[in-house]
Amino acid sequence: MVRTLTKKSFALSALVAASLMTSGVMANDKTEPRNEVYKDKFSKQYNSWHETSESTEIVDVLEADPNLVVLWAGYGFAKDYNKARGHMYAITDVRNTLRTGAPKSDADGPMPMACWSCKSPDVPRMIEEQGEDGYFTGKWYKGGAEIVNTIGCSDCHVSGKSKLRISRPFAERAMETIGTPFDKASRKDKQSMVCGQCHVEYYFEKTKDKKGFVKFPWDQGITVDAAEAYYDGIQFADWTHKISKTPMLKAQHPGYETWKLGVHGQNNVSCTDCHMPRVKNAEGRKYTDHKVGNPFDRFEETCGTCHEQSKEFMVDLTNQRKAKVEELKMAAEGQLVKAHFEAGAAWEAGATEAEMKPILTDIRHSQWRWDYATASHGVAAHAPAEALRILGTAVDKAADARVKLAHLLANKGVKQPISYPDTSTKAKAQAAMGMDMKKMNADKEEFKKTEVPKWEVEAKKREATY
Repeated sequence: MVRTLTKKSFALSALVAASLMTSGVMANDKTEPRNEVYKDKFSKQYNSWHETSESTEIVDVLEADPNLVVLWAGYGFAKDYNKARGHMYAITDVRNTLRTGAPKSDADGPMPMACWSCKSPDVPRMIEEQGEDGYFTGKWYKGGAEIVNTIGCSDCHVSGKSKLRISRPFAERAMETIGTPFDKASRKDKQSMVCGQCHVEYYFEKTKDKKGFVKFPWDQGITVDAAEAYYDGIQFADWTHKISKTPMLKAQHPGYETWKLGVHGQNNVSCTDCHMPRVKNAEGRKYTDHKVGNPFDRFEETCGTCHEQSKEFMVDLTNQRKAKVEELKMAAEGQLVKAHFEAGAAWEAGATEAEMKPILTDIRHSQWRWDYATASHGVAAHAPAEALRILGTAVDKAADARVKLAHLLANKGVKQPISYPDTSTKAKAQAAMGMDMKKMNADKEEFKKTEVPKWEVEAKKREATY
């Protein structure tokens, strides 16, 4: 049922966009959000970009690893977390995920407007029209009829040109923070910086009027340690863990940061060199392939331009690195799951905030580091040594928390080991966390049937005026 609705939603978006083609009239002076406007002028790039729609498979990450439900207990990712698909599905997937809830009005729902910020060229259009204050004000529902064009041309390019740009002011400020203003950057750097608008760690900065502005935590640097120190310094937490009551941090997808710290970033190999290579068309003319994907799919144009080793050797090497990262990742998860339940038992036994504070700090720092490495898509290829370092510290800090908990539980007279609930499957873990998944799924289906079509109609009216 989900896949049918997903395809239907995608088809609706494509139909709306196709029906809105006009004679080159733009939404505003800076950003043309409709990708289809460029399908003739930049046909090779457009067609390859459109091929990202081929990534139709929906991979349920929680089903594959139920530990995640416990680690994210009390947060939206425990409801629903699927593996990222191609750029063509950015709008569809954010509409469909349980994390965005089933709101019915601009004031309803769990998520802020900021959740749209990396999904569409309609985002820079809205910021240009309303300013950041106007764009970030309100809940996610508010953007439903406005943000309908999926990640595409104007996210990375000056409208109507091949010239690169950073289209989001918050990303531009972040690049300046780490000493790389976009207008002073080399073309190589710019090729990665446009990807770094979205493939990064970020958080929603709270202001006096409670708008959730997007900000990158780079004030002290781009490492996991620097971001951790930054968040601790401002006492920021994404949520409070349902079981352990730890003030938690949720890493997003710090691909730009881990790439920059790895061998490719340090040797001036850009994101596009590997994921959007220059290829030849049937006539032998070169263009940039916009079907962002696995470099091994076009080995000769990507890895083969630098590496003398065979594709088989490089694939095997990468798989070995992935296996090592996965092993340490699972070790960290096993320690953390138990630490959360043991912390919960300590609270139930009468532990005080003073007794728990150093333990919760260890849990917070451990899971932050585990999540940072886990959420960094491609980290085993980008920066395997850094991934293993980060995960090693995650295991150590979780073990420290558990040693402290063992002493505390003993002092409280709690028999050890404590009893852990059955969290061996996604369904069992969600039930153990007290989550009413039947209601959440029913509410989401109703939302997709009733609210999303309204957004499509409103968008069609608005875009007809361009």
